[in-house]
Amino acid sequence: MAEHSAGLHQINSILKEYWGFENFRSLQEEIILSVLAGKDTLALLPTGGGKSICFQVPALASEGICLVISPLIALMKDQVENLKKKGIPALAIYSGMSFIETKKILLNAIHGNYKFLYISPERLETKLFLEYLPAFNVNLIAVDEAHCVSQWGYDFRPPYLRISNLREQLPAVPILALTASATKIVQDDICRKLLFAEGYQCFQKSFARPNLSYSVFSVASKQHKLLEILKNVKGCGIVYCRTRKHTKEIADLLNMHGLSADFYHAGLGNEERTRKQSSWINNQVKIIVSTNAFGMGIDKPDVRVVVHYDVPDCLENYYQEAGRAGRDEKRAYAVLLYNDRELEDLKLQSDIRYPKQEEIKIVYTALMNYLQVPVYSGEGNNYDFDLAEFSRRFKLNILTATYSIKILEQEDLLSFNEVFFKPSTVVFTSNREELNDFEKSYPELGIVIKGLLRSYEGIFDYPATIYESQLARFIQIDVPGLKKNLEELNNRGIIEYSIQKDKPQLTLLHGRLYNDQVQLNNDSYLNRKQQYELRLTSLIAYTKTTSDCRSQFIAHYFADASAGKCGICDNCINARSNAISKQEFEYISNRIIEILKPNPLSSEEILKIISNSKKDKIWEVINYLIAEKKIVADRDGIIKIL
Repeated sequence: MAEHSAGLHQINSILKEYWGFENFRSLQEEIILSVLAGKDTLALLPTGGGKSICFQVPALASEGICLVISPLIALMKDQVENLKKKGIPALAIYSGMSFIETKKILLNAIHGNYKFLYISPERLETKLFLEYLPAFNVNLIAVDEAHCVSQWGYDFRPPYLRISNLREQLPAVPILALTASATKIVQDDICRKLLFAEGYQCFQKSFARPNLSYSVFSVASKQHKLLEILKNVKGCGIVYCRTRKHTKEIADLLNMHGLSADFYHAGLGNEERTRKQSSWINNQVKIIVSTNAFGMGIDKPDVRVVVHYDVPDCLENYYQEAGRAGRDEKRAYAVLLYNDRELEDLKLQSDIRYPKQEEIKIVYTALMNYLQVPVYSGEGNNYDFDLAEFSRRFKLNILTATYSIKILEQEDLLSFNEVFFKPSTVVFTSNREELNDFEKSYPELGIVIKGLLRSYEGIFDYPATIYESQLARFIQIDVPGLKKNLEELNNRGIIEYSIQKDKPQLTLLHGRLYNDQVQLNNDSYLNRKQQYELRLTSLIAYTKTTSDCRSQFIAHYFADASAGKCGICDNCINARSNAISKQEFEYISNRIIEILKPNPLSSEEILKIISNSKKDKIWEVINYLIAEKKIVADRDGIIKIL
């Protein structure tokens, strides 16, 4: 392991050089110093809290390479690209990569000047990775989305349990576990499952968001309420829906009423998803209507409102998604819409999410038949997988199929990646001497070889991402002809050409079993079901409460006892308005409306005019009127009647 000798001056210099920041955010410096002191560390930082800096800075301050373990391929790719843009060399290994491609990346990580190797937890256990691991000079193991370690959490992933096996090979390397949302039971489980050494440290940033106003509305017409919210809140926003179909319907509704909107979900092609995401980030579209596939890794600070059109299934997801509003620390709104029927349906979700074991076995057998996998074979294979087509062909309820596959994932039999995009890659597998001989024998393929060599630096050492349309334009042939030539070069052993994939991927982690060999761990299964039911109970309590401060409720759920009342959620505002006598409230309310009729005014001007009432009571009424959409305040604090 590399020696950690970095001090405050060095880590501040790194922060300034690569990120342009003068100071660390709250707790970042403490977490970094803990890691540099060689201590195992758990960091709970809310969405947008700057988790990546907590491992990137200490890794840059130390000799060697940082292993970053993440389950999210899209996030890995984004972080690698962002690091490269800063001039920081980084690599990534994830499912779907070929043996040769993976081997070249590992060799580059060992012999090149790379500071970060992002890797999916499944890849940690491969024979190839374990063969090369002793040659690495690892300075830190960063475990992102660390709540996946715990089967008591909302997103348990069995491969995370085996991260602790790295301890045998790297006993002196500290582990930094990072998550945005974990209850106390999950926090303790993370430290235990990752075998944290004595003296480990935990850092938890407050889960309170002082600028984020939470509100919950039980409404007869969600469409009407949604339109009212989005017309009254200035700036861009996100609307979360449960189904893909719903995203398009709601986006169409918003556009019909003059609000610029688009829809987004995992079923769209990669190029279309990228285009829609970019349009929203660049403010060409005001509102993005999405399933929960949207938002991970997106750091757009000026989101003013996040609306959950449908009730999510746990507070962990709700907190992360709602927390995408107001990262610029200006006032923002998180709104949850519901009706009583929806909550009743949620209570029935437990039996849907956790099918009977016999149903799961039926799905498993159908899955193996669909993929045409012989018994005891298929381990490590990747398959394009269309869940809807699979369910139709075998006459399965799509929800039963979906959640059975999820449980088979948790039993470590397979993994299913619904949002998957891997661009085409090319790497030369022949040396330059062999290449020269080949070009003499096959001059018609020489133009493609020369085009590759001129376009992609390092293509002999590392698989280069290629875009066939760009390369075809460069060498002036059509795209189908180029692809045919690339495939021929691949077949002749000159290159390894991996064709772009843009479909959901299912990976078998275990060879096919006979039906009676598929044994689920019944205790773990029932415990996970029980924890799911407890999460539902907490979510419903949050939705129904009319007295608790919502920000404080969420903070306490995540074991943050320090959070006080926010003063700006719907329940806090209602409580304050109730503290004023009805007569006084009506007087102040009427006066505010009266003095705003001629012209908009600043809050300071309103306070001066209504000088015969206490300022805190005037503020309470102003906040109430804003929450009730009777008045509105712009970014400069100017208030006007709606």
